[in-house]
Amino acid sequence: MSLVYHERPGVYSSYDASSVIGRGTTERVIALVGQAEAKAGLYRLHSYSEAKEAFGEASELGRMAKIAYQNGAGTVLASPVAADALADYQAAFALIFAEKEASFCVAASSLETVQKTLRDAVEAASAQNAECIGLVGLSTPSVKDLTDRAAVLNSERMVLVAPDVYVWGETEAAGGFMAASALAGVLTDQSDPALPLNGQVLYGVTGVSAVYEDTQIDALVTGGVTALECWGGKVSVMRGITTRTKTGQTQDATFRELGTILVIDDVIPAIRKSLRTKFARAKNNVLTRNAIRSQVIVELEDRIEREIIEGYDNLTVTALESDPTTCLVEFEFTVVHGLNRIFLTAHISV
Repeated sequence: MSLVYHERPGVYSSYDASSVIGRGTTERVIALVGQAEAKAGLYRLHSYSEAKEAFGEASELGRMAKIAYQNGAGTVLASPVAADALADYQAAFALIFAEKEASFCVAASSLETVQKTLRDAVEAASAQNAECIGLVGLSTPSVKDLTDRAAVLNSERMVLVAPDVYVWGETEAAGGFMAASALAGVLTDQSDPALPLNGQVLYGVTGVSAVYEDTQIDALVTGGVTALECWGGKVSVMRGITTRTKTGQTQDATFRELGTILVIDDVIPAIRKSLRTKFARAKNNVLTRNAIRSQVIVELEDRIEREIIEGYDNLTVTALESDPTTCLVEFEFTVVHGLNRIFLTAHISV
């Protein structure tokens, strides 16, 4: 583990992961960045009516806010851009991530440069204990184009949603960013991070711009794309996937399931917050370290009871040899995976 910490007193964290084969709602904040004829800056919204007043109902940002609220959004940080230019998005991301509040951030742009900039921003924020996941879309239905873009992003903190969707009250395809905004709304309203998104309905969405065959769906899932489908007149998530499919040049499915990073973003910040609250002024002695260990166990046992993690192991709390003012907490845990498939085999005797 690479330990990175600062001289400022606090609780710092990091994580790594390995694949294992064979074994109440907390309101989160969404950040939205899109075009609107409004003064540049950061707007804190609590309802669609506020977004409509600030940006107008026909603007990208107004439409993004509407569908996010239809799918469960609470607090929204919105930053308007005047054009689909990288510099505008960079300025908006700087404002958003300075707040260290957003759990999910959606960018309307389909430009590769903008989406890569969002990836870099969410990864940097997450490394600084402000965990965030970016969501983007593309209008193209092409499986190759979509998987190529996912390969470029290749991050467990980026979600690429496809295909383009149709929304209530609009006759033309809405833009891939609308599907991403709807999904961000769903994610903020989800109290159980381990519950898979399979079959999750997106409200305010009436159809999809493309229907994929099974072989195409296989390519999208293994290629890092969260695909949508229309079934029974309702548009839903087929499977929640991140764009992380490789480590270096090696195929790696460790972080492919979106639920994995959602569980990590539930467990680690909760423990960090708990320790910061209870041990703001404490001595780094055996009694304190035992108390820290007990508090970590409380948080982990709570996640087991709520079926967010399967279990934990190798929990140690020690004073860092190179700096006796620093306490090092290390542990392992196994996430609860979503149930994606059931294979049914019948052996029939006649």
